[in-house]
Amino acid sequence: MNAWRTGTMTCLLLLVAVALPLAHHSFAVYDHTRTLTLRGTVTKFQWTNPHAFLEMDVPDGAGTKHWSLEMTSINMMQRTGWRSNMIKVGDKVTVVAAPLINGEPGGLMLEIVLANGEKRDFPVPAANTFKRTPQ
Repeated sequence: MNAWRTGTMTCLLLLVAVALPLAHHSFAVYDHTRTLTLRGTVTKFQWTNPHAFLEMDVPDGAGTKHWSLEMTSINMMQRTGWRSNMIKVGDKVTVVAAPLINGEPGGLMLEIVLANGEKRDFPVPAANTFKRTPQ
């Protein structure tokens, strides 16, 4: 009976170990058929795990709309040269993002033009599955 219990526990632990990497959320909440180009002012840049976030105010016809944009993990960003001090509150930026399917002002950031004019992409897994809309 003890060998059976040990074998069962080993199998369960292996299943959990395999399932954990697959448990990460998908990109299903984002529209893969189009992108938006947003020009606005940074109100918050959050360099945190599991993902960085950018909050920005974007002028529209009726005033200003506040957007919340998810980035990829800071670990992946650091590997491609990103640092926590590259974006500051008040910076004027241009962002290309895959919008939320539900129409709320949010999305997944795919690229950014920083305040200094530098264009940077994000190491988003499966970034090629998002169809870019011409500006």
